[in-house]
Amino acid sequence: MAGPVFPWRDGNQFELLIDGPQFFPRMLTAIVRAEHQVDLELYLVEAGACAETMVQALVQAAERGVQVRCLFDDYGSLAFTLSLRQRLLAAGVELRWYNRLRWRRGFRNLFRDHRKLLLVDQRWAVVGGTGVTDQFWTPTEDVSEWHEVMVQMQGPLVADWQMLFDRQWRANLRRTAWRPPTHFGLSRLPRIPLSGAGMGRVAYADARQHRDILQSLVRALNSGQRRIWLATPYFLPTWKVRRSLRRAASRGVDVRLLLTGPRTDHPSVRYAGHRYYPRLLRAGVKIFEYQPCFLHLKMVLVDDWVSIGSCNFDHWNLRFNLEANVEAIDPPLTADVAASFERDFAQSLAVDLAHWHARPLWKRVQQRLWGWLDRLVVNLLDRRD
Repeated sequence: MAGPVFPWRDGNQFELLIDGPQFFPRMLTAIVRAEHQVDLELYLVEAGACAETMVQALVQAAERGVQVRCLFDDYGSLAFTLSLRQRLLAAGVELRWYNRLRWRRGFRNLFRDHRKLLLVDQRWAVVGGTGVTDQFWTPTEDVSEWHEVMVQMQGPLVADWQMLFDRQWRANLRRTAWRPPTHFGLSRLPRIPLSGAGMGRVAYADARQHRDILQSLVRALNSGQRRIWLATPYFLPTWKVRRSLRRAASRGVDVRLLLTGPRTDHPSVRYAGHRYYPRLLRAGVKIFEYQPCFLHLKMVLVDDWVSIGSCNFDHWNLRFNLEANVEAIDPPLTADVAASFERDFAQSLAVDLAHWHARPLWKRVQQRLWGWLDRLVVNLLDRRD
């Protein structure tokens, strides 16, 4: 690993927030009550009712003297209109854009900031996978089209999230990866606590230079004894993750994947991921495709260990993106995550080998085509590296 590793912190309080109507009002209330500082880092920001509501809250906070800093990914915020940007700037909000798109930069345009976090007064945080778009929350109707989760937290862990944001905020001006001070953190991945409450850790990925977020996941998968439940909208896992899932299932662990069904924003990615189904199913992995709407959440439960955040754990995310997940050992949070998974499994289509072999020809063609293209591009990028 190229960068220091965040340690486990105890004494934290966590709360799982499910879908936009639950977590957006919490986020807006925290901004309204902010006294000193609001920091917001996002990938997807698009004009609409949700963005209008968020901009209004940020503007009001800045106008009453709160320091407001927003770090948005340049590609993910292309649909964030000039008028909304100007309103933020006019109110005194500090705006920075990660990796501005430039034709001359070529492949470097692929590097994106995929993190999603809100920090208030250095004592309250919420992290997860949301963007500020009407798909996640339509304020006038209080509904969400995309299924998502966020984790609200307070305690010593917030200081680590603040460090992650602050370092990237400064590094963004130089278009380089953030570098923590040499005395900070650990050089090796810390052991997962065997038990406890309120334990949390920041796991992150830094565009090929640091991937403790992946190493931590693989280690958890390899040590799982009872259950491994993993949810992701874009199932293009690395080889290590696929191998760990198969091995866990073969030793009797309850391995379940909660994946997006036909309602998705990227059908090609869904079909490309289908090529992994047969081998996983033969190994005993259970696959569920969520039916009610687009499943956008990224959440893992291994025994009592929880990981929630922005990372899809696919080879695209880990190659090009800034990612961040909160890892936790906390009985109330674990219980809430397990209950969320159970509800989603009940609303999903269970895919087995018989179902898989009976799929129509056009779906087989789509899987072959997109799977081949994905493999080709990855092989080319591996050579380039």
